[in-house]
Amino acid sequence: MNIYDVKEWYRMADNDFDSSILLNEAVRRHYEIICYHCAQSVEKYLKGYLIYQNVIPIKTHDLVLLNNLCIEHDVGFRNISFECNILNRFTNDIRYPNQYETGETEVNLAFNTVEKIRNFKPLLDLRLLVEKTEN
Repeated sequence: MNIYDVKEWYRMADNDFDSSILLNEAVRRHYEIICYHCAQSVEKYLKGYLIYQNVIPIKTHDLVLLNNLCIEHDVGFRNISFECNILNRFTNDIRYPNQYETGETEVNLAFNTVEKIRNFKPLLDLRLLVEKTEN
């Protein structure tokens, strides 16, 4: 496990989440892009965890699949299965016409779901470990 790689995945995940927040503050809000960045953020947190477990993540945007791979290393990840399923509909399909109707309700759901996953103990503990290595 290379903690630098984990750190990079978490940095990119944070960037996606920060981008979703900034886009939500814009005058013209593109709800589907905001939700997409929320899903991208969680994808990168999960992949960072897998790298920490010495697993090279497969090239997928499927949050349910990635979470199932995390469950193989920590059954506690079952506690965020529902949340991964919610965000999974905001992965790539949302970037194409006529896939989903999105609005403020979906954005709020996406933000709340990302926050729950970001604060999920195994991912939060890994974040703290990464931050310690920066000092």
